[in-house]
Amino acid sequence: MLAGKRILLIIGGGIAAYKSLDLIRRLKERGAAVVPVLTKGGSEFVTPLSVSALAGHKVYQDLFDLTEEAEMGHIQLSRSAALVVVAPATADLMAKMANGHADDLASTLLMATDKRVLVAPAMNVRMWDHPATQRNIATLAGDGVLFSGPNEGDMACGEYGPGRMSEPLEIVAAVERAFGNGPLKGKRIIVTSGPTHEPIDPVRYIANRSSGAQGTAIAAALANLGADVEFVTGPADIPPPSGVNVVKVQSAAEMHQAVMNALPADAGVFAAAVADWRVVSASSSKIKKDNGKLPTLTFAENADILAEVSQLTDNRPPLVVGFAAETEDVIAHATAKRERKGCDWIVANDVSPETGIMGGKENAVTLISADGAEEWPRMSKTEVARRLAERIAAALAPEKG
Repeated sequence: MLAGKRILLIIGGGIAAYKSLDLIRRLKERGAAVVPVLTKGGSEFVTPLSVSALAGHKVYQDLFDLTEEAEMGHIQLSRSAALVVVAPATADLMAKMANGHADDLASTLLMATDKRVLVAPAMNVRMWDHPATQRNIATLAGDGVLFSGPNEGDMACGEYGPGRMSEPLEIVAAVERAFGNGPLKGKRIIVTSGPTHEPIDPVRYIANRSSGAQGTAIAAALANLGADVEFVTGPADIPPPSGVNVVKVQSAAEMHQAVMNALPADAGVFAAAVADWRVVSASSSKIKKDNGKLPTLTFAENADILAEVSQLTDNRPPLVVGFAAETEDVIAHATAKRERKGCDWIVANDVSPETGIMGGKENAVTLISADGAEEWPRMSKTEVARRLAERIAAALAPEKG
């Protein structure tokens, strides 16, 4: 499946680097060409000779190697591969990636590449759980970086928990998915995200409090499983992920039109916080104060995108997923919303201020379907997105038998 694919493999400095040797062998078994880059830390665990022998290719190590810069150069090296794989990806290396550092060959290649990047994290459980690492993970996922693992288990330091690098065959499977061989290959999915801005005048608008983080993570997770994602986003706080078709909108009317234009689709995930109302006649100039008199604004309801798509007789996606951000009686309100709108699933969460979910890095959701309510534990929005994407893939999989 990887025949003819050129993979740039960056080996970070961790005890899990020994697995990279088997990873090279597994990739080559499937026809891939592996170009290895060994960090200074990585060379403390595996030797350039062993890496080169298995890869059948010269090992790159030094950013300031004059011969290499003259013959190939780090810019060309970063762009000559079809995919960049970082295994193991240490906490330090991911921090460099997330914050744009480029002080050695590996980090410079990662900054200079225009190809997709897949990382296989490996570190101590405390390092994995550290807030700084989790912030970096969220940033990388939002940038479209793909992840394999980490797994949970015993560690070289004697502790137990998440942080073990994925096994080589798991990373190979992730590589294959990155080339469009995932379970959602051939599926077209619409994802809406972010808030909408409903203008009052040129400088004021009505909006909901949404960063777009969850919708962005969902779009990235679906793309990682091979889906063709139509990402319709309002003015979110974070950039859209790579690997999706981005349609930027401002108002609910624009989002409605973009969604209708994107149909038909195999699924629709409506995570956007669409404003319920708009000002009927927005002023073309800034509304001025008038001796304490309040301006009169006339409101109208915006189109209900979720309900309209759910109730289509033609072009209705086989799976329609809505979101319910509630502040009280979350399950009851979300269950009623699913029945009222006519969608298949509702992802419900409590966005009360004390939860820190609105605008935060984590989420605690309940998946509501015709089968009932399934509560998920609080986790990162990236992990929520991954789990939801896997559920969608399972729901859209062809029936066997």
